[in-house]
Amino acid sequence: MAEQSTISTGSDPPPFDPTEPSTPIAFPIKTLEDLESRAYFKSFHYPFNKSTVALQPLPLPDRRRMLVCHDMAGGYKDDKWVQGGTNPDAFGIWHWYLIDVFVYFSHDLVTLPPPCWTNTAHRHGVKVLGTFILEGGGKDVRDTLLLTKESAQMYAERLTELTIALGFDGWLMNMEISLNSHQIPHMKEFVSHLTRSMHSKLPGSLVIWYDSVTIDGKLDWQNQLNERNKPFFDICDGIYVNYGWKEDTPKNSAAAAGERKYDVYMGIDVFGRGTYGGGEWHTNVALDLLRKDDVSAAVFAPGWVYEHEQETDFQTAQNKWWNLVKKSWGLVQSYPKLLPFYSNFDQGHGHHVSIDGEQISDASWNNLSSQGFQPILDVTDASTSHSIQAYLNFKEVYNGGGSIALEGTLEQNCYTEIRLFRGELVLGEDPLICMYSSQLNGDSQVGLSLEFLSNTNKRKLLLTSSIQKQFSNDFSEVIETTPLEAPRISPHWSVQVGRIQMNGYKLTNINILCYRSSLETTEPKYTSELDKNNTLDRNSSSKYFAVLGSITLRTCEEPDLPPSDSWIVESPYTKWTPSPEGTRTLDIKITWKLKDSSNHTVMDHYNVYVVKVAEGCKSHVDEIQNVPEYLGVAHVEAFYVSNLAVHSSTSRLKFMIQVCGVDGSSHRLEDSPFLYLDIEVKSTPS
Repeated sequence: MAEQSTISTGSDPPPFDPTEPSTPIAFPIKTLEDLESRAYFKSFHYPFNKSTVALQPLPLPDRRRMLVCHDMAGGYKDDKWVQGGTNPDAFGIWHWYLIDVFVYFSHDLVTLPPPCWTNTAHRHGVKVLGTFILEGGGKDVRDTLLLTKESAQMYAERLTELTIALGFDGWLMNMEISLNSHQIPHMKEFVSHLTRSMHSKLPGSLVIWYDSVTIDGKLDWQNQLNERNKPFFDICDGIYVNYGWKEDTPKNSAAAAGERKYDVYMGIDVFGRGTYGGGEWHTNVALDLLRKDDVSAAVFAPGWVYEHEQETDFQTAQNKWWNLVKKSWGLVQSYPKLLPFYSNFDQGHGHHVSIDGEQISDASWNNLSSQGFQPILDVTDASTSHSIQAYLNFKEVYNGGGSIALEGTLEQNCYTEIRLFRGELVLGEDPLICMYSSQLNGDSQVGLSLEFLSNTNKRKLLLTSSIQKQFSNDFSEVIETTPLEAPRISPHWSVQVGRIQMNGYKLTNINILCYRSSLETTEPKYTSELDKNNTLDRNSSSKYFAVLGSITLRTCEEPDLPPSDSWIVESPYTKWTPSPEGTRTLDIKITWKLKDSSNHTVMDHYNVYVVKVAEGCKSHVDEIQNVPEYLGVAHVEAFYVSNLAVHSSTSRLKFMIQVCGVDGSSHRLEDSPFLYLDIEVKSTPS
């Protein structure tokens, strides 16, 4: 093939310069020079790439585990846009309750996980690893890395430094390159020093070796743990075994690992390339064997479901594939474990954005950092043969971009119970406040069913807005909720509040109960959009439809978010660019922080708005008549606005930072921290 010309044309975009201000992106480190010089930390994008959801520094559980290795079209696609992209059909994972460890993978030297993956994985209790890879063409890199014992240690410390700074949990070491004999001890030093450094500075961190190069320096995939790769296994936290193993291999590898058998992760390629069981829709064949042999699994490239043409849409195919995994492997994560607990069931993508039931943006978007706790949606109990189906709903949204639709057929005096979450939350003396938002069609009703366990007793409580006779024998206690009266809540949604006291009990399951109100039950006081659409005939049909928008568990009555005057909001960078027809465009970086550095209140995210104040607008009353425009969401204390069109009649911009808590609460927009930017009016020559 002829060599392509490298001469730049006038239409070529300029090369990416990470030090120059631009829309924040996630990107890998491609050279050892950049790794050694810490060039990444000089990047404009670095502060935006820090994950903000912390993970408890705990070791992995002593059981078989599920590692999932992301390999989606080379990586850094829709997920590279740190502040969110515009593709509502972007790839994502939402079955986190089946995963222990997530690896972000690409073929670049140092693959840094985009913060959206770390944020959502940590929210669900999953560890996140980046990838360090050497492949066939990287001999010069290999020789520099392994030149001396000291060079190996230095590069290991650089990797540790990146992990701590960006907030993920460790590394997959993929050394698919042969070694010279004198490099083998330096490779061992690289791996062992990285493992020691990581454990010292980040308890609970992981370094996992990929089954590739052997202890004699040959690139020779063993497809098992044996004496040729075990020396690397012995100096790190685990081995990711290549995919070409046979039926008896997992047992043999577990035997070779001894007491560390759960640190052996048997590889399964979902694309089916030489993998046991064939991968694809038969991935569960390998998982069934590994479960029987009580060995851990490493599932590679679940993005196959997205990349490969399926008979159904991605949402349906993804749920079908992961349900096979769930049936084979079982749940491995439990939440809630801590309070407050909040979920809006957002998958991290959608066609619009809402707050308190009111739509604030009609733009399509994707941002996995915005993904809420993901529900299991198992039907656990039904008093009727008719079924209710639970699925993600992108149309009626209370907070974020999604909700749970509950649809099917249900007779009077019957109900269906669907599990949302499996919990491990031990309750104390403070009452537990439970809130849930819903839209209901006709006589369709929802309640919240909570299961508790103590050393001596099991209890099942139901919180519902209308107590029905059929519940009396099935629940330990039925608690009538009260509607939350708040001016910010859309009239099309109902928010119900209930309080329970279960000191010393563990909350083990949170379920949604679907039922129909009896004829004598008083109708809800609010008007549902579902009723307006009149999709169901209340009097003649057993059809059921409702929407669950959010759920909140907390112990405090009112959220305590720092008030507006406790924040400092600044703009360290602004750039104006002239554009046609008398308008200009603005690029601006906005930062904010609490004045009191000792205040450690944890925020979940920040919604960013702009108000364009027209010339001649002098009073506060005039100003609030300008409609705030939603710009996006930030998960760090910074936001970059790019190409904001500003008309010549605008004299002032007001940027508003709406602070949002981990319990789903948020500042009123008028009470949010803000930044004024006065616009200089350029005089025209006479």
